[in-house]
Amino acid sequence: MWSVSFINPQMARLKNQRPLKTEHGHPVHDDHRPKLPEAYLAIFVFPASREDEVRRELERIIAKHGGERLLPEMAEHEWEERFKIMQIKRLGPSLIPTEVVLPLESLGEALADLEGSIHQPLVIEGMVAKGGQVILLGFIPHDSRRFTFNLAFALSLSVIQKAKRHGGRAYASGLYFAHEAENILGVDRVRHLREFKRKVDPKGIMNPGKILGNGLLGTFMSIAGAFEPLVRAVGNAAKAPVGERPEGTGRRDIPDDVAWYAYACAQCGYCVDECDEFYGRGWESFSPRAKWFFLREYLEGRAKFDQTWVNKFLACTTCETCNVECPLELPNEPSWLKMRGVLIHEQGHMTFPPFEIMRAALRKERNIWASYSKDRAKWVPEDIEEKIKWRAEIGYFPGCTASYVEQDVAQGTARLLDAAGIEFTYMGDGEACCGLPMLVAGLWDDFADILRHNVEGMEERGVKTVVTSCPACWLSWKVYYPEWAEKLGIDFDFEVKHYSELIAEKIRAGEMQFTHPVEMKVTWHDSCHMGRAGGIYEPPREVLKAIPGLELVEMEHNREHAHCCGGVITLLENPDTGKIVGDIRVREAEETGAEALVASCPCCEVQFRVTMQKTDRDIPVIDLAHIAVQALGQQLPDPTDYALDLWATFEAMIWLMRPEPMAKLMEELFPQMVDAMPLGMGKMMRAIGKMPGGRLALKAMKPLFPVLFPMLMPGMMDKVMPDMLAAVEKRVPMPQHMKEQMPDLMPMAMDNLMPKMLPDIVPLISDPLIDYLTGKTA
Repeated sequence: MWSVSFINPQMARLKNQRPLKTEHGHPVHDDHRPKLPEAYLAIFVFPASREDEVRRELERIIAKHGGERLLPEMAEHEWEERFKIMQIKRLGPSLIPTEVVLPLESLGEALADLEGSIHQPLVIEGMVAKGGQVILLGFIPHDSRRFTFNLAFALSLSVIQKAKRHGGRAYASGLYFAHEAENILGVDRVRHLREFKRKVDPKGIMNPGKILGNGLLGTFMSIAGAFEPLVRAVGNAAKAPVGERPEGTGRRDIPDDVAWYAYACAQCGYCVDECDEFYGRGWESFSPRAKWFFLREYLEGRAKFDQTWVNKFLACTTCETCNVECPLELPNEPSWLKMRGVLIHEQGHMTFPPFEIMRAALRKERNIWASYSKDRAKWVPEDIEEKIKWRAEIGYFPGCTASYVEQDVAQGTARLLDAAGIEFTYMGDGEACCGLPMLVAGLWDDFADILRHNVEGMEERGVKTVVTSCPACWLSWKVYYPEWAEKLGIDFDFEVKHYSELIAEKIRAGEMQFTHPVEMKVTWHDSCHMGRAGGIYEPPREVLKAIPGLELVEMEHNREHAHCCGGVITLLENPDTGKIVGDIRVREAEETGAEALVASCPCCEVQFRVTMQKTDRDIPVIDLAHIAVQALGQQLPDPTDYALDLWATFEAMIWLMRPEPMAKLMEELFPQMVDAMPLGMGKMMRAIGKMPGGRLALKAMKPLFPVLFPMLMPGMMDKVMPDMLAAVEKRVPMPQHMKEQMPDLMPMAMDNLMPKMLPDIVPLISDPLIDYLTGKTA
């Protein structure tokens, strides 16, 4: 035998009660998740080479004791789920742990004793170990927010006492059972540990009291052990409901379900290593586990939501890897999205500053790249334009980046639809951004406005199916638009597909063939918003495999385990982190030996191109539609240079809109700012600066600056804005269309940003302002 493990009937019963996994708020019915019989369930694992011998003997033993074999699919499911620890914690949302080691020969009696004496829902996972021992990991679902939790916790001691009566012991000593260390570890091992501790850690700094301590805690546990029957009676009476019940859990503005998940999180850490925010920054505080821990501390009143923590919730790339890795199947990423709404939309915290420029551009020209809406449809090739219908059942929605930056994405998609014989319409200059940047930025009013605009545009054209090329646009239309339309009372009756799904259908039906070989080895990047968030894995691969001459090789991390590109929000908040995350993915692509990295997300493609520029890597990035159109004998322009140029503008703006660079910009504008101060404040401050002792007087006023500047700034901005625009233009290289719009965009962005940024900026400009007013130069 290689492994023997088992669960008790209580564990089987509660596993059957686990909530279904959800995707974006909708339950996912897992056809492979069986309903377990409420009995002792054992799983035996053995080498295939000894299958006949072992299986024959096992079946004899099972039959002798009145057992029966599980269905193969049930056994396989339980084996595959063996690493999903503490799944039933969601039903608590807390657990009382108790772990013991028993002799194998007394296992049956011990389990019967526990069943007869512990009247709380004690769930057990067991593992047979070497030397005739069995390890029992026991958990009692409870609720740490209730006073009765402390009383019920005493049952962990009762389980250990019962184990001792059957020749067993506590699994580990830790803090509570340090007085039993010699029984658990052995006399010689404890003696060596004491000697090592005295030599290496004489002051007891490392893990004080653990294993080797036997102070008041040990004395208390010994006394509690003596009164175990009384303790057990109290613990058995300290009941709590079992089952997920988020209603009423939330407080301090945290939504009920998010609060419940914060308490339910097992803090196991499965989400940490694969979180791109963790491996891109090296700080666990950005990981899902840390966010849940922080929320629990916040709910208990032991932490506060300052801007630092707001930023950590905002920084999530929305890749949804944590949803895949979480053994409790918590809806992690959707919870962070809810928190964005709470923190930004409801509480008015500051979103990442670049989003404010995007918001201004969206309000003015309906796109995030600060381009003109009148130029949105310029990507359309003339021969395709004449075929686009005003009304059609299929409406193509290319999105902002494919329309303005990487136009080969939109051009390739349109040509593929045309080649497949699919008639479609297009909103043209009337199309707006899908709105996802505003949704994840917490700017929910703007998202709602965009939704209304786009839905009306598609309805006007008689569209029944919206087809996207951008996975983020797909996510908006497929997931968020229906959800928000229901909240807003808007009719939404569209089917939503990615174009690769339509083309793959045509290929499977024999209605479309690629005619020109593309002799190239490529690897495929699964975009998060279309892969993990949408489950669209095979259609793009079917398209690639249908291209003659093309060889597809997979990266190590693919499909639901694919690594994020590192773009989206991270790239806007911290391009350096985006580079680290992106480089991990690009290196993975290079390791396949592929000649090109193929993707379907224009934003992923921008991120990969930027990453490779910064890391001197040179594997080409090709859009799926681009390479597919090449297989039809048509060539599209390479958008790389323009994408890099435009991103250079955005990255310069990103760095400028941090407190330190913004403070430096304001120092340059001190003359204009002081002149623009309302109520004669500027003249007064200049006069004070010229007086004997003026520096001391201004220093005395310095504590008032954080109060004065928020009051003065609204009256100053209009007067200072022309000079601010000139200063911005010196620092940020901009294309002409963006320069022309800055007089409209910058005031809108600054109106929203300045009140929230000033607390960080004022301390940075206070001393330089005093130096300026007193004539002191650097």
